[in-house]
Amino acid sequence: MNFAIRYLTEYRYESPVTDNLNALRVKPATMATQSVEDFVVRVDPEARLNRHLDYFGTQVIEFGISRPHEHLSIDVRARVQTSAPPEPPEIGWDAVEDRSYDAAAGEFVLPVGPEPDHLALDDLVGLSRGETPLATLRALVDVIPDRFEYRAGVTYVGSTVADLLAAGAGVCQDFAHLALLLLRRHGIGARYVSGYLWAPSGGDEASAEVETHAWVEALLPGPSGLVWIAADPTNRTLGGESHVKIGHGRQYSDVPPIKGVYRGTAGSELSASVKMTRSDVTPSRA
Repeated sequence: MNFAIRYLTEYRYESPVTDNLNALRVKPATMATQSVEDFVVRVDPEARLNRHLDYFGTQVIEFGISRPHEHLSIDVRARVQTSAPPEPPEIGWDAVEDRSYDAAAGEFVLPVGPEPDHLALDDLVGLSRGETPLATLRALVDVIPDRFEYRAGVTYVGSTVADLLAAGAGVCQDFAHLALLLLRRHGIGARYVSGYLWAPSGGDEASAEVETHAWVEALLPGPSGLVWIAADPTNRTLGGESHVKIGHGRQYSDVPPIKGVYRGTAGSELSASVKMTRSDVTPSRA
C-alpha cells in the first residue's frame, strides 16, 4: 500500500509562554516491509530541528522555542509504502524455553515495574496459552477484546494495566500494555509499537481521518532464527500492510509521539488530527 500521511498538532496557550521544548517521535520507520519515500516536519513559530536516534532506534526530532508565543503548530507529512509481511512461523515452545532465547529477547522479556496482583491476569494467561508461541499470540489478540471494551475516556495517557482491569474498558494503548504483560508472563519477548493504522469507514475510500495507534510485536522462533511478529489486540489481528510503524519500546513512555514542556503558568488547548490517503486507490464516486 502507498500512503500519504499528515499529522497536524496545534497548541493554543491562554497567555504567552517561553522556552517551549519538544521531542517528536513521528517519522515512520524503515524496515523490510515498510519504506519512507518522503518526510517533512514544519513548526510554527519556526525553530531549528535536531535529529537523533533514541536507545531503541526510533528517530527523535527535537526543537525549542525561546521567544514568547501563544500558538504552536507541528505539521508532519510523510509518504510511506508498505507490504504484507510473510506468513509467521508455527514453531513449538522449545526455542522460547531455551536459555539463549532470554539473551536474545533481553529487556523485552522482563516485566516493567510491579505488576498488579489480580486473579484476572492468571485467568487471561491460561486462556491465551496455545500449543505454540504463534498460537498464543493469535489467541491473545482475541482474548483481550473479548474481555475488555474499547471505550475512549475511561483511561488516560498514564493509566496502568491495573486501571484497565478495574474499568473493564480502555483504548489501544491499554490493550497493548496488557498484551505486553501477558506475553512476558508466557516468557515471550514483547515490545510496544507506536504508529498509524489505515482504518477507513468504507471499504473503497481513498482518504480517512484516523488517530495514532498502538500495537505490539512478539519475538517468535522461525526457521532461520527469531523474528518480530506484529499483533494488534484492539483489532483482533496480526500486523499487516495497513499498519504503519513509527517506533517501539518497552512501553508507551518510550515512544510518545509528542512530548514537551514550556515555561509559564498558562493553560493550553490541544487539537490533533491524522489524515491518511492512499495513492494506489481511486476515490469512489457518489
